[in-house]
Amino acid sequence: MRFVVAITAASGAIYARLTIERLLASPCVSEIALVCSRHAREVMAHEGVSLPVDGRIREYANDDMFAPPASGSARYDGMAVVPSTVGTVGRVAAGTAQSLIERAADVMLKERRRLVFVVRETPLSLIHLRNMAALTEAGAVILPASPSFYAAPQGVEELCGTVADRAAALLGVDISRYEWGK
Repeated sequence: MRFVVAITAASGAIYARLTIERLLASPCVSEIALVCSRHAREVMAHEGVSLPVDGRIREYANDDMFAPPASGSARYDGMAVVPSTVGTVGRVAAGTAQSLIERAADVMLKERRRLVFVVRETPLSLIHLRNMAALTEAGAVILPASPSFYAAPQGVEELCGTVADRAAALLGVDISRYEWGK
């Protein structure tokens, strides 16, 4: 399976790292197209987050509209925007793709492929909620970065891992994770 992982400048870069690690841990994942927004790397540095290094990761510049994720013919299986700013949500919901992240998300919607937005914003305005509703109606999944406490996580890493587990599962990657009632 091949996925696009987009990282925007929202706080919570740990979610991106953990999601990528979850995807790379699966033998069914052969490629991750990584796209970072203009300020995403600055946020990652500020938060002390480094991304995994793996030969299956191919990074593309966010202004490279000729990169494979910009075209439906590249046939990626899905995409996660993690963490996602509400600005990215709004631009994709409005269909105004001006970056590779936005265009790749648009491609996922038009090709009816899996698209997950791990939104990292609070509180949410009515505009944010309407944009998320529009994306949901178009076929995307909105996964708020709201960690689960059911498994009694022992630290921030485990706590944030519950969101990364959900993101990978929503992309269709079978990983071992905590499940309620088991």
